[in-house]
Amino acid sequence: MSTRYSRKLSVVAMSMLSVTASQWALAHSSDGEHDHDHAHGHHEHEHAHDHHHDEDIYAGHFDDEQVEDRALDDWQGDWQSVYPYLQDGTLDRVMAAKAADSADRTAADYRAYYQRGYRTDVARIEIDGQAVTFQDPQGARTGEYVYDGYEILTYAAGNRGVRYVFKRQDGGEALPAFIQFSDHAIAPNDAAHFHLYWGDDRRALLEEVEHWPTYYPADLDGQAIAEEMLAH
Repeated sequence: MSTRYSRKLSVVAMSMLSVTASQWALAHSSDGEHDHDHAHGHHEHEHAHDHHHDEDIYAGHFDDEQVEDRALDDWQGDWQSVYPYLQDGTLDRVMAAKAADSADRTAADYRAYYQRGYRTDVARIEIDGQAVTFQDPQGARTGEYVYDGYEILTYAAGNRGVRYVFKRQDGGEALPAFIQFSDHAIAPNDAAHFHLYWGDDRRALLEEVEHWPTYYPADLDGQAIAEEMLAH
């Protein structure tokens, strides 16, 4: 059985660029016109309620009791860093859109902010079962990771987030002792993208809020990733 951790930390608030809409589907059925009209109104009410509920969680407003353990299954797949797309200008239009919505920050300001946040030389991460493979200029390194609980973080702005922690079980000291996932979800859910923190000091990683390498599915090109970011 997984050990659950729930520890509040006051850390500097960070603003994330990429926002992922909820992947949870809502069922809908009808039996006849009158029943359909009644059910449709009820469905719209439930849909609006659930959508608002999901947005609250994404924004970092939730109760401790809502947080659930998650398995590495939620992040299975082949993932690519978005950092190269920031460097080559593919995400410039995303930075411009952010600036257009801001009263005091320019596109250059946002680019500098995400330059610090996205920076990494780990271009790809593959997750297969409990095996996590890091690909960087030195090659590929694979380790086995097991669940080590979650941590609830409280940021200075008052919103909160959850880090899901996994501990290296096998693979050697060249690999990080801990990896921590943040994808704005607080319960089992297939990730559409994620921010990953890694290192050998579990506690120190929890205090890191300025450097958050971000990964999207490897089968998306840069333009598709930019569209995903702009859509949210």
